[in-house]
Amino acid sequence: LPNAAEHIKRKLPGMHHQFMQLADIDITKQPMEVGPTTHYMMGGLRVDGDTQMSNVPGLFAAGECAAGVHGANRLGGNSLSDLLVFGKRAGEHAAEFAKQNEWLNFHEDQIEGAARTALEPFERNGGEDANNPYRIQHDLQEMMQQRVGIVRFEADMAGALDGIHRLHEKASQVHVVGNREYNPGWHTALDLRHLLTVAEAITRAALERRESRGAHFREDFPAKDEGLAKTRMVIRKGDDGAMRIERTAVPELPAGLKQIIEEMK
Repeated sequence: LPNAAEHIKRKLPGMHHQFMQLADIDITKQPMEVGPTTHYMMGGLRVDGDTQMSNVPGLFAAGECAAGVHGANRLGGNSLSDLLVFGKRAGEHAAEFAKQNEWLNFHEDQIEGAARTALEPFERNGGEDANNPYRIQHDLQEMMQQRVGIVRFEADMAGALDGIHRLHEKASQVHVVGNREYNPGWHTALDLRHLLTVAEAITRAALERRESRGAHFREDFPAKDEGLAKTRMVIRKGDDGAMRIERTAVPELPAGLKQIIEEMK
């Protein structure tokens, strides 16, 4: 390119500045390393397409925490348009829901039970063998990177499920010290159950989807499965408390929307 250095600075000003400041690399003259990393998750809460309400009455979700509308084509800033459109819908319907419904009845025993569970990490005895929340979080990150990373194999993911179950046991006995006002260790301990739940959901869904599509790549199933193209994986808690996966059909698009998509192609 003519005036390549100026072109790069104009197109990637932030990147040029960051590499100079953090790595002393001038990307107009030297190559910069590019590698894959965790960006967005192509999945989320299942919500009604019009109201954005989940199957929990009064709980609304919008944008990519509700899976989003872009799928594997999650590039650049299109999450912003997703959030603006469906965030507006969620806000309007949440306000309407609040007007039409009285306060929900709360179960005081459940609230008290949740509070007791949240405080249990302070009450356990510490020591050299105590389960450290940061260590469990680190072990989970390492395991998911190695076994449920960019290139996936069935045996690796099956091993990850075993590892997640072991970490669940450790997380149930985690110990923290300090006070409650600002305690990152406690916050991490409270987050562990949710991190482990999401990790298990990702792994089980990836095991079930025996194909490669978008950002989901299976080395043991490198081709697309057209049958799975019309299938969604819905994860629910079973009656026994264990995680269950259901395959549900993707609804047909309205005829008018199909025509618009074809015209855009």
